[in-house]
Amino acid sequence: MRSHVVQVLSVVISGLLVAPGAFGRQQAVSSTEDPVKELVARLDLEKYKATIKGLTRFGDRRQGTDRNRAAIDWIEAQLRSYGCPAERLKYEYNPPPPSPGAGAGAPRSAASPVISSGELRLGPGGSRYRGIARPTGVNNDPNRQPDAALRQLNMQPSMPGPREEVYCTKVGTTRPDEMYIVSAHMDGQGWGEAANDDGSGTALVMELARIFSMPDVQTDRTIRFALWNNEETGLNGAQAYVEQRASLQGKENPAGSGKFPEPAWLGMIQHDMMMWDHGMPRADGAWNPDQRPEADINLEFQSTAKFAEQAMKLAFFFRDANEKYATDYPAAVGPHMTNTDSTPFMDLVPAISFRENERGMHTGAGWNPTWHQPIDVFSTFSDKDFRLGLNAAQTTLGGVGQLAGARLKR
Repeated sequence: MRSHVVQVLSVVISGLLVAPGAFGRQQAVSSTEDPVKELVARLDLEKYKATIKGLTRFGDRRQGTDRNRAAIDWIEAQLRSYGCPAERLKYEYNPPPPSPGAGAGAPRSAASPVISSGELRLGPGGSRYRGIARPTGVNNDPNRQPDAALRQLNMQPSMPGPREEVYCTKVGTTRPDEMYIVSAHMDGQGWGEAANDDGSGTALVMELARIFSMPDVQTDRTIRFALWNNEETGLNGAQAYVEQRASLQGKENPAGSGKFPEPAWLGMIQHDMMMWDHGMPRADGAWNPDQRPEADINLEFQSTAKFAEQAMKLAFFFRDANEKYATDYPAAVGPHMTNTDSTPFMDLVPAISFRENERGMHTGAGWNPTWHQPIDVFSTFSDKDFRLGLNAAQTTLGGVGQLAGARLKR
């Protein structure tokens, strides 16, 4: 099954090539000739912002709280309103008690914020930190949140026990047994609104679900839109999905029905923090309030994964989709995917991650002062920041639309 799936992915990508090394690049065509271009044009900055704003009503959506459960209910209701049939996956989260002094929000130890010339410090996945860096960590102090109403909203602590997460599915018309997973995590932490981490990714996935679920849209292959829970505790929601559903891939149920509750996975595309690309901290440790001129979308695969070669090809395919369909920001490919929900999938299927920064060299070096902090609220971000997220949505929609064989009923 697995080798067949990888062959299918290679054939699908190869079938979209027009020249060696030009993944998915085609001559410019009008939206009437290219249905994917028309679908990308249906993305709207204000709708994207409104979906993020809707998510922030639930504070940081920390797992194991009433606000997390309310956010899941809201997400499911939104998906159903789009016409995307929603389901839930249930699992248990019962972690061992933390050892003394090892709280989840304890900041990691860090070298001097200013890295001397020539010094290399390894980050996640083997990436290297250079230049000016600052320590990162999780804020667990409610008093650092100046908004009293938001502080109160986030007050309920997380409790272990049953968990749920929601997904919905666009069923393919000719190959319903083959599927791309498009995902983000909906939980957050840090006593803010988790607007960027990961409201920005969750809203992106929801907007794609809305567009692909429109009555005039058909796809050859199935697309599943998944909003994971428990990412912040160690990718537990995505891992639960893998554990419960990997063995069900490609099995028709009931037999002869043409229905596949878990189609064979062709690729997994994760989205985790889409909006903040303001560059490294200043020499005094302060952050730059303005988006950097070099802002881009980072597509990452993991070079140590079992399917690294296929994931690399998938990442470059989406980079070329970015060139074709994104309106403002370019995309770059890197080999250090880590610390996000694509990790449990990466040895089972080609898996990639969309981010605002390189996970190791940028985010891990403190380039994002909103990460797990009280200032991760809607009002922190400018329209340029939101537009960076929208361009990531354009890139994903363009790539998935091609891979899944999207078309419009005329």
